[in-house]
Amino acid sequence: MILFEQITSLPEEYIKRSVDLFLLEDRVANDVTTIFSISEDSYCKANIEVESKCIFVGGPIIKYILADCDYEIFYKDGDYVPQNGIIANISGKSSTILTRERVLLNIIQRLSGIASTTKKYVEIAKPFGVQILDTRKTTPGLRLFEKYAVVMGGGTNHRLDLSAAFLIKDNHLKAGGGITNVIKKINENNKFGLNVELEVDTIEQLKEGLNLCVKCFLLDNMPPDMIREAVTIVRKNSEGNDIFLEASGGITLENLKDYVSTGINAISIGALTHRIVSSNIHINFE
Repeated sequence: MILFEQITSLPEEYIKRSVDLFLLEDRVANDVTTIFSISEDSYCKANIEVESKCIFVGGPIIKYILADCDYEIFYKDGDYVPQNGIIANISGKSSTILTRERVLLNIIQRLSGIASTTKKYVEIAKPFGVQILDTRKTTPGLRLFEKYAVVMGGGTNHRLDLSAAFLIKDNHLKAGGGITNVIKKINENNKFGLNVELEVDTIEQLKEGLNLCVKCFLLDNMPPDMIREAVTIVRKNSEGNDIFLEASGGITLENLKDYVSTGINAISIGALTHRIVSSNIHINFE
């Protein structure tokens, strides 16, 4: 299996820097509604609750957004939370909770939605030993958060950024003079031994890559029958069992079963981070 760096935790400085930007964006220090309607000496208790079951992600973020409050979190990131479950209790100044409520919910709703969606894909793929990979189709500025959420949902991170590996796509081939020319240039300059993955959308391209000893292929927008043909060709190669095959393009929860049974190693799903529905989480004051 090909394995990239996995985002299994979030650096504290990254969380703090991001939270500062989130709070600045919402101008929490200038919440006119709260400033002119809530007394400075008003204190309250509240619960963070889920309306529909989900995989929770966001514990380390709560710590920074509600740094001036007391709180108790009952679930770890990656835990299943049942319908109407209480994620955490909060107590503190009413104004602090009110001004930060939306920022807190926006991020944990999104990350929990990503983890919950990922879990659905992973459960279908697991019996076939197929990895579910994310992509770089992430929200600008939120990539670490979103890739972390994928891992919390049981998925696997693909490359974090453009420096992490060679991924040769169709436009690289068009701009670089074709498969043979591009692979030759990369092999001459791959001084750090980075993974080299070639995107192909035809059997002819796959065979050309095999002749150049490519060890990792992205089978792009191939229907299941064509993927089975590609898998058969690759596995018959003398080093076929060591070649990593990833499928991508047009694969959804509804048709995933058609793909996981093809003999593929992994499936990358852009929708894990760019087409998800945020989890339904809210804050209720007692």
